Amino acid sequence: ALFLFGMDIMGKALEKQAGGQLQKILSKLTDNPLKGFFLGLCVTAVIQSSSATTVMVVGFVNSGIMELHQAIGVIMGSNVGTTVTSWILSLSGLQGDSLFIQLLKPTSFSPVLAFIGILLYMCKSEKKKGVGTILIGFAVLMTGMTTMSNAVLPLQNETWFTSLFTRFSNPLLGVLVGALVTGIIQSSSASVGILQALSATGVITYGSAIPIIMGQNIGTCVTALISSVGAKNARRAAMVHLYFNIIGVTLFLAIFYGANLLLDFAFVNETVTAWGIAVVHSIFNLTATAVLLPFANGLEKLAILTIPDDAEKESFALLDERLLNTPAVAVERARAATADMAELARVGVVQAMSLTHKWDDSLAQKVREEEEKVDKYEDALGTYLVKLSSREMSHADSQSVNTLLHTISDFERISDHSVNVLSSAEEIHAKSIEFSKDAQEELQVLE
Repeated sequence: ALFLFGMDIMGKALEKQAGGQLQKILSKLTDNPLKGFFLGLCVTAVIQSSSATTVMVVGFVNSGIMELHQAIGVIMGSNVGTTVTSWILSLSGLQGDSLFIQLLKPTSFSPVLAFIGILLYMCKSEKKKGVGTILIGFAVLMTGMTTMSNAVLPLQNETWFTSLFTRFSNPLLGVLVGALVTGIIQSSSASVGILQALSATGVITYGSAIPIIMGQNIGTCVTALISSVGAKNARRAAMVHLYFNIIGVTLFLAIFYGANLLLDFAFVNETVTAWGIAVVHSIFNLTATAVLLPFANGLEKLAILTIPDDAEKESFALLDERLLNTPAVAVERARAATADMAELARVGVVQAMSLTHKWDDSLAQKVREEEEKVDKYEDALGTYLVKLSSREMSHADSQSVNTLLHTISDFERISDHSVNVLSSAEEIHAKSIEFSKDAQEELQVLE
């Protein structure tokens, strides 16, 4: 409970601190999958959750910020970025009496971090409070990890526990269990951490751990799949994530077990350590990325084949509700949508004013359509911003949401005025009214 609670606190606090930059970082994508890979890796390493990164990417693809082919590199990068957590957690299994190793052990530095975290959390500054929350979350996470490792130690003498992990050396069963546990807790970092804690018993071998780790990589796709329900582009991005992991796991296990039959690896029956689990987790994700990154276009085509185009139009996708899970990113999206709404209102007024000089039926129809669009924007943005205001966010983001809520109603009123001007222009045209020179000059100043 402490382990999962600590991971949740730390992840949310990291997301809140880095959130404002996430949109900027991820929107700087080019068509280069390699650049996308490194961005995905960095973002996931910072917020400590590949699930959060992929859900964000699914939201970006659906909102049209990112093309599907750009998202592939980021998704692959997030898989590698999530291995950082397993390396941090492997510190709890360090053995040795030297001062350096003792200092690296979480039992040595976690209490210090927790104390610093509490002091920072009590500060008035929001930034210090955020950093304090990250440190507290990390300390709770590490305390949970150490408690979990110590609690499972007596299981090493239990025959049922030993035989249970012997069964998991069956690749299919191991993959299934790994995927199931990760799917339930919706975090591969957490399920890998639990496996690392169980490895403290000394009864888990590489042979039984490898299939479970493979399954954990497949299970982490559940979050993105759940979040993608409804929108076509979002489903495609989630399918890319699923295909990447399924193809990667299938290739890795086929090559590994094939080579094991020929070479009979000695380490397969050796006891796995927390450090060994981190190594396997990293090797798999790096290998899968190296093999599949050159075939990014193939993965994109496969996702499009699975979810083909339909005649149905996408709903108001610009404001994707998945992004509400990362409030700082959602604020940026709402700001961008408000800017689009402002531009529509501006163009509408300018076009309506031009109709007072020269009447044009098609332009008049365009002004009416633009006003209807602005109304839709106000409705969608208003609903989105109200939902967003109930989320936990920084003081600056909270102020932005309030400002945007007031601003959208102003833009909607400006757009209404364009229709009022249009009605006047229509009357001028119908009655063949001509302006005096003074009136024309005044209208020009207004324009």
